[in-house]
Amino acid sequence: MKKLYFLKGLLIIQAIGVLVYTFFAFSNEGSGLFGVFLTNIASLNWNGQFNADFSCYLILSGIWIMWRNQFTSSSVIVALIAAIIGIIVFAPYLVYLIIKENGDMKTVLVGNR
Repeated sequence: MKKLYFLKGLLIIQAIGVLVYTFFAFSNEGSGLFGVFLTNIASLNWNGQFNADFSCYLILSGIWIMWRNQFTSSSVIVALIAAIIGIIVFAPYLVYLIIKENGDMKTVLVGNR
């Protein structure tokens, strides 16, 4: 379990860091995230490439959450929220799983399979 302190710490720092960054971005830019996000993708430049690549990671993490939890209705809800909000939800979810599964990373990754 001690070996996982670094991972849990990293996940917590990432979630808090992005949450704080999101607060400032929302304060400065407003709630037009999706418009900017999609405009960047449509522009076929490096910002768009990054957004498209990042979207693939978000979708994959959502699919993993649903698969790990055998596509229960609650896992679909958590997956959709995590796929939209990102690491702010995904990192605490992983910390929760690490604690719940007593650091057994195989069970964290695959659940009851």
